[in-house]
Amino acid sequence: MFALTVHNIDLFSVIHMSMRINQAFDTSLTDETDTKYKFYVEKMELAIDESYKNLSYYIKGSVKVTGFRSGSIIADYTINTTKNNSVDFTSENTQVSEILWKAGIPVKDFEESEEFNMTTKQKFYPQQSMELRCSHLKSVHGKMKWRVNDKDPAENKAKYNITNDGSGSTLIVKDVSESDRGRYSCVIETSTTPYVRWQEIFIEPRPDIVVDKTEIKLPCTDKTVTVTLTCCVYPINVYPIEWAGSPSYDGTNSEPGCITVQHKINSTSCESIETFICKLKNLKELKDYDYYKKRIQVQTVRDFDCKKESLGVGKVGDIVKGLCERGMKGYITYQCKKANSKNVWIPTQRECVVESIKDLERKAKALIVLEIPGFMESLSQTAEQNNVEITQSAPTVQTVVEILSTVANISQDSKINKPVVKDFLKTVDLIVADESKNTWAELNNGENTGNKSTELLQTIENISDHLSEGNFTITETSIQLIRTTVENSFTGTSQLLNSTTQIVIPNVVKPTHIAITVFKKLDNVLPTRSTTINDNKTSENRINGDVVVVKISETINNILLTFDIKNTSLKNPQCVFWNSSLDRWDSTGCKVKISGNEADKVTCECTHTTSFSILMSPVANEDPGKQRHLAYITYIGVGISIACLIFCLFIEMAGSNSERNYSSHMRHVSIVNIAVSLLIANICFIIGAAIADEEQMISVDPCSAVVFFMHFFYLALFFWMLVLTLFRILSQQSETKMTIIAITVGYGAPLLIAVITVASTAGPKNYVSKENACWLNWTESKALLAFVIPALTILAINLLVVCKLLRAEGGARGQDERYVIVVIVSFVAILTPIFCLTWGFGIGTMVSRDFGVHVVFAALNSLQGFLVLVFGKLLSDKCIRQHGEGIRRGSFEFGRIDVDNEDRR
Repeated sequence: MFALTVHNIDLFSVIHMSMRINQAFDTSLTDETDTKYKFYVEKMELAIDESYKNLSYYIKGSVKVTGFRSGSIIADYTINTTKNNSVDFTSENTQVSEILWKAGIPVKDFEESEEFNMTTKQKFYPQQSMELRCSHLKSVHGKMKWRVNDKDPAENKAKYNITNDGSGSTLIVKDVSESDRGRYSCVIETSTTPYVRWQEIFIEPRPDIVVDKTEIKLPCTDKTVTVTLTCCVYPINVYPIEWAGSPSYDGTNSEPGCITVQHKINSTSCESIETFICKLKNLKELKDYDYYKKRIQVQTVRDFDCKKESLGVGKVGDIVKGLCERGMKGYITYQCKKANSKNVWIPTQRECVVESIKDLERKAKALIVLEIPGFMESLSQTAEQNNVEITQSAPTVQTVVEILSTVANISQDSKINKPVVKDFLKTVDLIVADESKNTWAELNNGENTGNKSTELLQTIENISDHLSEGNFTITETSIQLIRTTVENSFTGTSQLLNSTTQIVIPNVVKPTHIAITVFKKLDNVLPTRSTTINDNKTSENRINGDVVVVKISETINNILLTFDIKNTSLKNPQCVFWNSSLDRWDSTGCKVKISGNEADKVTCECTHTTSFSILMSPVANEDPGKQRHLAYITYIGVGISIACLIFCLFIEMAGSNSERNYSSHMRHVSIVNIAVSLLIANICFIIGAAIADEEQMISVDPCSAVVFFMHFFYLALFFWMLVLTLFRILSQQSETKMTIIAITVGYGAPLLIAVITVASTAGPKNYVSKENACWLNWTESKALLAFVIPALTILAINLLVVCKLLRAEGGARGQDERYVIVVIVSFVAILTPIFCLTWGFGIGTMVSRDFGVHVVFAALNSLQGFLVLVFGKLLSDKCIRQHGEGIRRGSFEFGRIDVDNEDRR
């Protein structure tokens, strides 16, 4: 883009021009001493002078680059000519573009422009509507459109309204705020070069009127007393304020931006209410806006429990707010409570932010890229000057994090140079210092503080993604940043005090920009997750090394990080990265790499780049030999169970044609589905165990599908046992109806439960357990109850049915009925308790690391398939052979029912 404006100065004319460069804006272009700034200025002035030198009216050597603006990169410059009117530089600008492209400066397009006053209004205030008018020029013809800070306002119809007529175009901006300031342009699209008329618009800051209390109750008294009411306005020295109301008081200035009034109360004022109003002075045009005034209501009462001069009086349970101490901005909430046999005002919540930080927060809301360097310098200096107050104030730390996040968001389309990053890291270094550890604990546990630890880490990563190109290193007390370009491979070691953290990237395909930031104190910020260990005691996995943020412009699939172990008493190292979407540490794609015998170091191997560290537990893992033995028991035991189930299905299906009646058919269907469900569940169990062995912390995605099918088929096992128990009760149903009921109960109910469990927990990523096993989550979502409750319920139903049938056994008249009872008793009394006992210990493995619990679960789990084979098939077949004649006589046989079809008919 080229923009052109002409000024006459005696013998020559000064033409103001600009061009748009198709590159992301770099904050180094705001610093005239920066190497990049000097490079651009030199190349541009040479290219322009070379391209314009053959024009007779161009004064050679007069070109001067005056600065750069954001919007890609817009370079402003001037040239001098002997003509006093606009000139056409179209062909010369094409030559300028060609020269600069060869120098690595891609010029995008050209525009001619002029500064133009689009409104007669002197000031715009927040919440007002702003109307701008752009008129056509007689010499310029074409369609007119608007740009606001280089964006198309037509895409946001809720904010902007555009109307066109024959003489021009009108832009109405609704509900303006400070963030709406900037360059407003109307572009006339001609057949050649677009013509632009623009104006810089400034929006006044929003006034913030603060009163020391919005409501105060005072005691009735026989003598005259005086109460001081204070009102302040921010920003200071921008808006005047005054007292108004009934009665009206002039007030006095107590400090910059504040006025006070001395209100007298006497005996005649008892049980009365007076209202005082603090408002903006001489700005009646703003009277309809909510920021125009604040009210204070003064009430005198006889009965009260708590009393304090600055807060007034109140009854137990009353809540009042008072201003923070000098130098802080915000409120302290108090409640009237009984303490030590006295009723007193007790502070319950502090919302106090260091005043200078609060002022920077307001400025950040209207910040633009060009202002980031100066703003970050002010922020780091303010933080350094108020470091004690900031580190001890959770609301202030929260505000600083929000400011840093705002800066990072504004920088998304720009590059950040070394001085800005240095100020950024200096500020971060202060708020993560050891002195702020308790403050971060308060923030991480607060209900209304948001997730500021994750927001801070995400902000750091965002800034790391947008660093200026080049090589530089920044070192603060507990932070080191390395910015460089690498080829082939990279090895870097932390230079921080008492830190030798090493980062190795063994294979880099092509020259790549990398940014590595090492944090020694980020463990003060990021929370660790609690786990349950022996005897149900809670223990934390702790960050036991530096935190390393790695940002690379190209994709890599292998990175090695070697961490110093801070606390050698901790065990069980886990290589993790911070998963911001799950809001927790995650081990996906990372594993501990077995290395030398250095007991004070841990090496991690990862397949991606983000924020890494190591977690370690105060409780050591079990002996590796025991762990291997447990693995053998688990895999061999479940393998035996699978083999038994396959054998059971083989002989059951082979003999299915011999099933002669209803009872035999239903028993056959139940046994087959119990075996199939347990078989598939065991296969899923093996897969889940393999995933758990591979990962130090369970990864959600690989486990989710396995857990779903394992949950479904283990539930199906229990529900088919319920079908086996209940089919005798429902024996009056036809075989077809009973089959439909059996399938609905056996598979429909488990599927419904499994789907509901996924739907209710998958959103917050709490479906799968995050450690110890690839199974349903317990700690966060209690999803495990979706298995435990149905299983225990079925157990209870089965036992009740068994008891009922046992009581009825003595009164059974036929041999067939007594035989049915014995079969049901054999299945329910043996298989159901074994299954429930097995999964009782299975749940125990989720909450305990005791080796014995895991061994018992592995052993019982291996018995399930064996018991189905023995009691579901072998013993009943043996009884059939021994009592074949008894069947024909209608007598009872263990494990099998042969009710003559004549009985059913």
